Amino acid sequence: MPDYPFETDANLLDRRKLLACSAWVGTGVVWAMTAGVPQAFAMDGHGIKAPSSGFHFLQISDTHIGFNKAANPEPAKTLQAAIDKVNRLEVPPALILHTGDISHLSKPAEFDLADQMLKGLPAPIRYIPGEHDVADEGAGKAYLERYGKGSKGQGWYSFDDHGVHFIALINVMNFQPGSQPSLGADQLMWLKDDLRAVKASTPIVVYSHVPLWTVYEPWGWGTLDGPIALKMLASYGSVTVLNGHIHQIVQKVEGHMRFHSGRSTAYPQPVAATAPAPGPMTVPAEQLRTFLGLTTVTGHRGAHELALTDLTLAS
Repeated sequence: MPDYPFETDANLLDRRKLLACSAWVGTGVVWAMTAGVPQAFAMDGHGIKAPSSGFHFLQISDTHIGFNKAANPEPAKTLQAAIDKVNRLEVPPALILHTGDISHLSKPAEFDLADQMLKGLPAPIRYIPGEHDVADEGAGKAYLERYGKGSKGQGWYSFDDHGVHFIALINVMNFQPGSQPSLGADQLMWLKDDLRAVKASTPIVVYSHVPLWTVYEPWGWGTLDGPIALKMLASYGSVTVLNGHIHQIVQKVEGHMRFHSGRSTAYPQPVAATAPAPGPMTVPAEQLRTFLGLTTVTGHRGAHELALTDLTLAS
């Protein structure tokens, strides 16, 4: 691990428990706090209605506008299906987090189309880049010029909304396929400073593109210095850690931290270690939308609990 001016603990996350992480590929799952303990509840085919009160926000990820391979020749159509689903929600979100890979090849036309389509969502959108968004010759310059206004360093930032502190972390600027990316010392120093003003009782939502926790190291599904950031967050009463990149639901609980990898709206990827390598996975056309989806999150001011509900595009 790189040399950082912070104390770390290699045992913060027990990587040997990887296979014990809960993963659902059906209609979805809800995370909720019961007597202060996070519990997971599988959804049935009828879904679960969001409470009419509280703060609702949405995670959308890996739209990959510009992708045109067999796994999904028309990702714009499935993105539109996701947008339509959001607009049919009984309780509209107040905020939307896009956790990266807006585009597939960082081309201006891809960003333009994504922007035009995402304007159809009913709430403001906060962005972070995926590795596909920073593949231009400027190494992310186009992304930062378009989406990075007001951010720090290579695009990181934080903000508060409805009593929740949101932290956007960037771990794709040094991305290399098959190896774990990193946050870097500058970003970790900024995170340490940012957290000084956050009360221990404040719910925190951290989001990055690549998982901050190690889902599967041989495929680079983790962040090399992620444990340093997670140790900084370990003393807070409620921390929800969201990511994209792996195009499937994988989640676990460590103390007061709940980790959640959201689905893509474009195409699925294989479950870790079930294929020679990660990448677009082709499924029968009639099944594709059951592998695609988005995540809604509900919180209440003054309370720690955040309930996560995964939705597929099939219903």
